[in-house]
Amino acid sequence: MSKALNILFVTSETEPFAKTGGLADVSGALPQIIRELGHEIRIMMPRYGTISERKFKLHDVIRLREIPIPVGNTEIIGHVNSSFISSLKAKVQVYFLANKGMYDRAGLYSDPHSKKDYADNDERFIFFCRGVLETLKKLGWQPDVIHCNDWQTGLIPAYLKTIYKDDPFFKDVKTIFTIHNLGYQGAFPDKSFDKTGLPGDTFTLDGVECYGKLNFMKAGLVYSDIITTVSEKYAKEITTAEYGAGLDGVLKKRKKNLLGLLNGIDYSVWNPETDSLIESRYDAKSLEAKEENKIALVKRFGLEYKENVPVIGLITRLVDQKGIDLIKEAADQIMKLDIQFIMIGAGEKHYHDFFEQLRKKYPKKAGIMFGMNEEIAHLIEAGSDMYLMPSRYEPCGLNQMYSLKYGTVPIVRATGGLDDTIQDVKGSNGTGFKFKNYASKDLLKAMQRAITAYGNKKTWQKIMRNGMAKDFSWESSAKKYINLYRSISK
Repeated sequence: MSKALNILFVTSETEPFAKTGGLADVSGALPQIIRELGHEIRIMMPRYGTISERKFKLHDVIRLREIPIPVGNTEIIGHVNSSFISSLKAKVQVYFLANKGMYDRAGLYSDPHSKKDYADNDERFIFFCRGVLETLKKLGWQPDVIHCNDWQTGLIPAYLKTIYKDDPFFKDVKTIFTIHNLGYQGAFPDKSFDKTGLPGDTFTLDGVECYGKLNFMKAGLVYSDIITTVSEKYAKEITTAEYGAGLDGVLKKRKKNLLGLLNGIDYSVWNPETDSLIESRYDAKSLEAKEENKIALVKRFGLEYKENVPVIGLITRLVDQKGIDLIKEAADQIMKLDIQFIMIGAGEKHYHDFFEQLRKKYPKKAGIMFGMNEEIAHLIEAGSDMYLMPSRYEPCGLNQMYSLKYGTVPIVRATGGLDDTIQDVKGSNGTGFKFKNYASKDLLKAMQRAITAYGNKKTWQKIMRNGMAKDFSWESSAKKYINLYRSISK
């Protein structure tokens, strides 16, 4: 039998402790499955002020009470709290790197009131990346692999290949860097580079410099042993100028070490048969119970229940990436369709304003809520007939996979993970409705196709059941990651 591996999973957010998006879902689910499969995996993340000590039973790790962490010309003291996430079969230790000045704030990366990123995010995540490595040394626990996720962890591979390259403690440690969204890169002014402590010759085109700035994402891409991203299609897309966000050249150079591994979803959380947050539980054999969720959903949003009118749901960040500009462009035509539209989301002010106006203009057809609410999100998945994801790009996407499980038929743009996970409907075969060109008229056509299919109850239920039969559980992806860890740690 192969020996068990030691893996440190480094992330800036983990469900249930702190969440702004899909990264937290992945960080909460994937390590648990890897632990269930017999490997020692631990998570490390920042200790944000939003994480309740009492709720999550955080405790100090005695030997990690004082960790000097270099940032620029000074040392800042960090300390580590610990907790666990656990499933019925596994318990995963979570370390929280704490420093009140760095993390005790109302938001994770930005001020929730001004919506502006914290001005010292460079220092906050330099402190975190360097702190992860200093914590490991003080703890005396040597991982075979450090699995880094997104720009907030991008300096870790750079440190290991430079400052720590001759440190015997890290001699055999390998790194994997996973891109969850290439659009967010952690780019900071050139003067931020001095705070990293990295050798001067790394601030070059072949190192961490990108368009004159320090780029955390690029650091991860250049210095990690393996790069992964969250769907096969996205792995191909990001080596092109259209999707590469200025880093396509770097990714082309590293093509041999770049692969796409589709995210899974956690069916212990997202499953209409067991979901405690929805009005009525159901499965593919009891679809009539789904209707009770639809009744509860429209009521919650102040709309009238109409049995034969489809509800189209949307849970989203209100940013360009998510295709909100297409919805805005086609809004009046969409609202002329025989539908009800329900959305919960948060993001850019001009999109808040747009949806506020939409609600006022179509009070009987549009239900809008701002912010994020887990209970409402579950009810939208269970109570909607269709789920809309017209993304400009989508590395993986999780909501379309949740929707399939809930018998809520996705309408998606054929990009990234959306293209990989949804089979376009032809007749009663397929699981959702896809459109290729990023254009509002193509979005409208896909919606019209879905509404036409919805009009035939027998066809629609077959499409629903096709989706509900799909298995996107984490186990398949987790096994691929374990094989990857093993291949680089030999």
